[in-house]
Amino acid sequence: MPNWTHLPVGYHGRASSVVVSGTPLHRPKGQRKPEDGPPTYGPCRLMDFELETAFFVGKGNDLGDSINVNETADHIFGMVLMNDWSARDIQKWEYVPLGPFLGKNFGTTISPWIVTMEAMEQFIVPNMEMKNPILDYLTMNKDYNFDLNLAVSIKGENQSEYNQVGTSNFKYMYWTVAQQLAHHTVNGCNSQPGDLYGSGTISGPEQGEYGSMLELSWKGTRTVKVGDEERKFIKGTVQDSHEEILPIKCFMSGTYRAESNAYKSPDDGYIPPRVQAYSYTPAQSAESGTNIDDGYVAPRNDSQTEGYLQEKF
Repeated sequence: MPNWTHLPVGYHGRASSVVVSGTPLHRPKGQRKPEDGPPTYGPCRLMDFELETAFFVGKGNDLGDSINVNETADHIFGMVLMNDWSARDIQKWEYVPLGPFLGKNFGTTISPWIVTMEAMEQFIVPNMEMKNPILDYLTMNKDYNFDLNLAVSIKGENQSEYNQVGTSNFKYMYWTVAQQLAHHTVNGCNSQPGDLYGSGTISGPEQGEYGSMLELSWKGTRTVKVGDEERKFIKGTVQDSHEEILPIKCFMSGTYRAESNAYKSPDDGYIPPRVQAYSYTPAQSAESGTNIDDGYVAPRNDSQTEGYLQEKF
């Protein structure tokens, strides 16, 4: 995409199916288009996770106003981990030309804890270097990127423990959360307390640092080792019983690193999402065509969560 180095590419989502970590979800059904033949209807066969974070708005802006990129600290309350579960086969058929719809809206998992931006300040690192000159409204006068180590593990229905499939770091994000919020409001769109903004898939430069199975398997051209199994996506086994629910668990963790290795716990708090959810497509995923989230960030140095995907056939 020629635009992703000039603006934070994104799309609007929905908040009705944004759920807290541990909430059961079912494998979605929808239209799938085989290489040859007409569309078919059935359960998703290319289920995926997306390793993301998200931030909550604390103080909003009025309709018609915009938020200055260097004043967003007054508007962003805190961050969570997020998994925007993705049905890749449904998404592939439907997303042209208007973007994801049923491939995304069946469930997004977020953490039950929010880490405030004040607590995140000690982990600030330099912003990513821009590949092209950017417009003034996106130009920052300070660093607002974060050193947050991330990992993804999967436990299948026949596995007794989680198996790590990838790692990443939030510092690989091309656009900062400040630039994302400034861009979303530059046209006068209002934001309100509790609005949720997803970061987009967080992927690093190396093969093992990709934030989704789509990227890890390189669009299904190679397998990913998950314990004693190999797979390309989050698979499920069809059993004889149509009533059986088969749990597939996706586990994501984040660790904040600082030279002092110290971390002050913020006040506990949870802001439920409002009617607006917004997710960004990161530059790192542009070539592979992905865009968006599981998670949990607890108010301590090491934080982790589980998001549950359940299948019913």
